[in-house]
Amino acid sequence: MPCGTSETPAWRRREVLLALASPALLAQAAPSAQQILVTADRVRNGGRPFSTLNTLTEYRNGAVASTLALRIYSKLDAGTQQYRNLVRYVAPAADAGKIMLMDGRLMWFYDPSSSATVRVSPQQRLTGQASNGDVLTVNLAKDYAAKTAKREQVVDADRADRACWRLDMTAANDRAVYARLEHWIDVASSLPVKTKYYADSGRLLKIVYYRAYQTVLGGTRPLEAIILDQIDNRLTTKMRFSDFQAADIPDAWFQRDYLPHLGSR
Repeated sequence: MPCGTSETPAWRRREVLLALASPALLAQAAPSAQQILVTADRVRNGGRPFSTLNTLTEYRNGAVASTLALRIYSKLDAGTQQYRNLVRYVAPAADAGKIMLMDGRLMWFYDPSSSATVRVSPQQRLTGQASNGDVLTVNLAKDYAAKTAKREQVVDADRADRACWRLDMTAANDRAVYARLEHWIDVASSLPVKTKYYADSGRLLKIVYYRAYQTVLGGTRPLEAIILDQIDNRLTTKMRFSDFQAADIPDAWFQRDYLPHLGSR
């Protein structure tokens, strides 16, 4: 069939045009790694304060080991352009009322049974369930520099092949929780597909797959994240987000000294 006729598929016409384009034009047309990252951040993050219910199911060797339900309140900090997260434990009953405050590298844990507020160490912040609290809400482009962008075929959480950009990212400031990330973003849709998180030592800590995208709070967002623990490869965590609500969240909720006053709210 002749190239460029109305019967020619759109994707084929694009391939022909790209083949005819000069290297200089291709360089101008290709987005930078940082531009790709900024676009992907907009997919995961809403611009207004919101709350969501996060149900975490932890599997050990493929069998359910525990289930945890958290209500997350998230709000963008105007100064840092990063999200602050207040995490309230909902279930199981033994943990109900406990609170975590997450703000970049800083994390505080409040237990109403002892009325104690304890700072979580940077090492604890990198591993375990505490490290998963801000998978949904973090502006990666604010804390990381994307150095390269390469196209790769990646198998996603649903075992489908995806054409992705692979971004190699390094911490750009001292607020960055991880030293380095690898981030795969779907070329066609800009939806995040997969992320690898590395420690300062270079050790791979966890791999996160994003899936179950739906339209919530005015944008397309992942409603599930599958987290593969690379410290203990017997552990896998499925995070399910639901009950998204736009919320007017007071700034006082994100102050460490205010945590004890949130117990009855």
